[in-house]
Amino acid sequence: MSTRPAAVAGYFYEADSERLQDHVDQLLAAEPAEPGGLPECLIVPHAGYVYSGSTAASGYRCLALDPGQVRRVLLLGPAHRVYVAGMAIPSVDRFATPLGEIELDRAGLEQIRQMPGVEVSDAAHRDEHSLEVQLPFLQTVLDEFTLVPVVVGGADAATVAAVIDALGEDPSTLVVISSDLSHFHQYDEARSIDAHTCERILGRATTLRGEEACGARAINGLMASNFGRAREVRLIQACNSGDTAGTRDRVVGYATFALD
Repeated sequence: MSTRPAAVAGYFYEADSERLQDHVDQLLAAEPAEPGGLPECLIVPHAGYVYSGSTAASGYRCLALDPGQVRRVLLLGPAHRVYVAGMAIPSVDRFATPLGEIELDRAGLEQIRQMPGVEVSDAAHRDEHSLEVQLPFLQTVLDEFTLVPVVVGGADAATVAAVIDALGEDPSTLVVISSDLSHFHQYDEARSIDAHTCERILGRATTLRGEEACGARAINGLMASNFGRAREVRLIQACNSGDTAGTRDRVVGYATFALD
């Protein structure tokens, strides 16, 4: 049995398991869950926890309403480290964080492995943070679950949509899209850009650009999917690094959305 070890523990989040658990618990407990039902899909940011953890937690705390309902997570995020022409899934059996190991859903991975645009690449997953930073939140708010991790590279919206539709309609599957918003603008400019992007996501745009959201291709696929079109989109929280732990001269934008 093979395991992908944590790659960004100690960098994007605490490497010590107790300190990590305390930090995640604090982020989740900061505010009550948003009113509404249990989300069937979340769009959440993936920066370091000191920057975007509070925004991500605003979505994840909604899952605590019924943590046993989710038995599988389809997690899609952008490729930052390795070029991926379409989408990449791993060959390993587990993903690890300081909070423990998560079993990968072999049946789900096998189901999408033969689909157009999907390749097997452990290299694409080895150092990728966009998926990893979501795992401690999922380990905290959910009961036992399996994981289908997908790194999205140059895949078009229809290709990503097919993967989401193949697995997302299972009522025990939660779809999670990992994406930040704009990068490295001045604070007021970023707020304007990100507000427009949020409106586009609420309107189910399928033509987002990487300058608007680094996970644009995954979001476009979600909004092009039957799964995405059948659900209401709501904005839970938005901010940028200038509101949390960074300066305001070069900020990164964050937002959490729920589909239910």
